[in-house]
Amino acid sequence: MEANEFKNYILGLIFYRYLSEKMEARAKILLEYDTLSFVEAWGKDDNKNVIIDTMLTQIGYYIEPKYLFSSLITAIESGDFDIEMLQHAVNSISNSSVGTLSQGNFEGLFEDMDLTSSKLGRDVKTRSSLMAKVIANISEISFSHDDIEIDVLGDAYEYMIGQFAANAGKKAGEFYTPQQVSKILAKIVTIGKSDLKNVYDPTCGLGSLLLRVARESNVRNFYGQEFTSTTYNLGRMNMLLHDVSYKEFDIRNDDTLEHPHFNDMLFDAIVANPPYSQNWNADPKFLDDERFSAYGKLAPKSKADYAFIQHMIYHLNDNGTMAVVLPHGVLFRGASEGVIRKYLIKQKNYLDAVIGLPSNVFFGTSIPTVILVFKKCRENPDNILFIDASQSYEKCKNQNILRESDVDKIISCYTDRKFEDKYSHLATMEEISGNDYNLNITRYVDTFEEEEPIDISVVQNEIKVIDTEILGVEKELNVYLKELGIDEF
Repeated sequence: MEANEFKNYILGLIFYRYLSEKMEARAKILLEYDTLSFVEAWGKDDNKNVIIDTMLTQIGYYIEPKYLFSSLITAIESGDFDIEMLQHAVNSISNSSVGTLSQGNFEGLFEDMDLTSSKLGRDVKTRSSLMAKVIANISEISFSHDDIEIDVLGDAYEYMIGQFAANAGKKAGEFYTPQQVSKILAKIVTIGKSDLKNVYDPTCGLGSLLLRVARESNVRNFYGQEFTSTTYNLGRMNMLLHDVSYKEFDIRNDDTLEHPHFNDMLFDAIVANPPYSQNWNADPKFLDDERFSAYGKLAPKSKADYAFIQHMIYHLNDNGTMAVVLPHGVLFRGASEGVIRKYLIKQKNYLDAVIGLPSNVFFGTSIPTVILVFKKCRENPDNILFIDASQSYEKCKNQNILRESDVDKIISCYTDRKFEDKYSHLATMEEISGNDYNLNITRYVDTFEEEEPIDISVVQNEIKVIDTEILGVEKELNVYLKELGIDEF
């Protein structure tokens, strides 16, 4: 199995252990003043019903004692474990939420952890032995839950996902946004806002962008939509592992453009890293869709970039901020995209900033990308800020890395809207219009570096010296050739 495929098992088991230990910890608190253990309390119907009702209300699921992670460890140590026990255990978590308010956040969570796969072994015994080893290793990791300020487990989970992404090639772009890029988006949409009613990501992947926003501001509710089922499951796990209550997030598994799930909602902050230049339906029926109808044109079928922008603009609150990562083509491509771009700038004046990022900072693609920042009520309606941060990075083995100083410089420049030679420029609306709404960064930020003047006389003298050296070498070579009886050079 490739690492990218095996991640479904590793991350799934880490998540199962987390849910199990969280359940045990909550049950211990609930039974603190009783003389019964969790196992003993479960054996009494009255106590069992109280435990179930309390767990479903507090954490949205429950696990009976025989399916706890610790119970599987006991079975492994005694030699009684088999893979079917694990299958029943993970199934019981999803099944426990059926018919409750938390069902949408727990159903199907472990469906990508295929414990019947022949890749794990040809028979039940072999598969059981392999999973027992993995579970035993995971049991040795020190997990902390409620007694730490830093979210170690959540950070470790995202770190592991990042490592899997590094080996996943193009597939990584489906689910992972590098943390430094996430940090830039999150800081931008939370400037001056210590509390957000909600945040939304229409292509949320693992939910890392949503969670990053919560590090910059108090977020009361998280919303997202993700098309790929496996990524959708990992995203819900990620939210729960970062201790986001099932009551506080709503992530759906569907095509955002074709089947949006939050039609009537507006959001205080929107962040996104959509799939670049993806095909979409572009059916003329969308011209009657409120998300697209005002523009008069639809994004081309072969490039959904502006369709995602239009969708997000539609859901942006009047006082909200939206930051989205896209390929550079959105800055200058013509035809219908040019019409949409001009409408957003000239008619609506929503575009607040254009920030160019270095190439090769994302897994799976080496192309340079750009962050577009939109606001419906802009504090600076007379200009658009352009930042060229394409040369601000550290070159590593396989990827370019944005350093803390690079992130800080971008945020400082955006916040202060300041001009810096060869880095940023405040373009007036007249400049934008004069360029026919072409937003190519090089039209606004002059990064040309003058070369040092060349002294022709010095160069001529250097050439003469080289010619003299060549003649000397040729004479020496001819001497050797003559000794060998070979014609001169």
